[in-house]
Amino acid sequence: MAIGVALLAAPFQAAQAQADFPAKPIRLIVPFPPGGGTDMVARAVAQKMGTMNKWNIIVDNRPGAGGNLGVDAAAKASPDGYTLVVGQTSNIAINPSLYAKLPYDPLKDLVPVALVSSAPVVMATGMNSKYKKFEDVVAAAKSKPGELTLGYSGNGTVSHLAGELAQKAAGIELRNVPYKGAAQAMTDLMGGNIDLYMSALPTLLGHVRSGKLRPVAVTSLKRSPQLPDTPTLAELGYKDFEASTWYGVLAPKGTPDAVVARLNKAVNDALAQPDVVEKLRSEGGDVLGGTSQTFGQLLRTDLPRWGKIVKDSGASLD
Repeated sequence: MAIGVALLAAPFQAAQAQADFPAKPIRLIVPFPPGGGTDMVARAVAQKMGTMNKWNIIVDNRPGAGGNLGVDAAAKASPDGYTLVVGQTSNIAINPSLYAKLPYDPLKDLVPVALVSSAPVVMATGMNSKYKKFEDVVAAAKSKPGELTLGYSGNGTVSHLAGELAQKAAGIELRNVPYKGAAQAMTDLMGGNIDLYMSALPTLLGHVRSGKLRPVAVTSLKRSPQLPDTPTLAELGYKDFEASTWYGVLAPKGTPDAVVARLNKAVNDALAQPDVVEKLRSEGGDVLGGTSQTFGQLLRTDLPRWGKIVKDSGASLD
């Protein structure tokens, strides 16, 4: 009889726990260092979610291995909604094809909560650089193959692959210089230690506006409203060239549907606030949002699409 009562009580207790969610701080893992585009997106949304719901959301930067370390930490966390991760195109859709051994499977080990935003990748130079346009880069690279340096943050990121694709499309060879994060790379770019840098627009936009960096091309199909004078690679003659990145919140697989739904609502409510919209757009992002199911469909579409891009580019990592 006692066993029967316990079995009947278990679903009620689980439902009650979900209704009381969250009863403690939520950890939002950012798998890159502070100061980059992913970090900016995460903090803008986390702060608003916390304020609107009176939740304590702790942003936890866990960089390393192209974002894999942070995503893996989230994938292996308890599936109770108290550990989340901000995934992006690179560590969720690209890395499964790029790495021979990945410690997590995005579709099997994670559940999508909500998309947050998207942004194009930008190729930029320092303001004192002699390369004023992408055509200047191509001409110099063809005359000096392998001499011009191209920085990016993290092997296997969208920025890395966008750079590989741009080189292949233009028929040029640049010397790749990977960085662990955006801050040091942009310091080196502004100081002339590297010639070029590829990064998502939110990471670069502030430095472009302050006159420290010059964008020479963007990877979206249409020009960015924040960079109306910067041409796309597609319009420069590289037909259909497109390599943008998205950002989204994910939880460990097995997180209760009710908790995922509550988190999804919190993300969408935050994204509906004018100050958050303005923050993301002013930093070069397009606000997305939507259901967990919509995010899941994007994952199922993007994984094979980026898999083909990885294969075509010839990029690979152990």
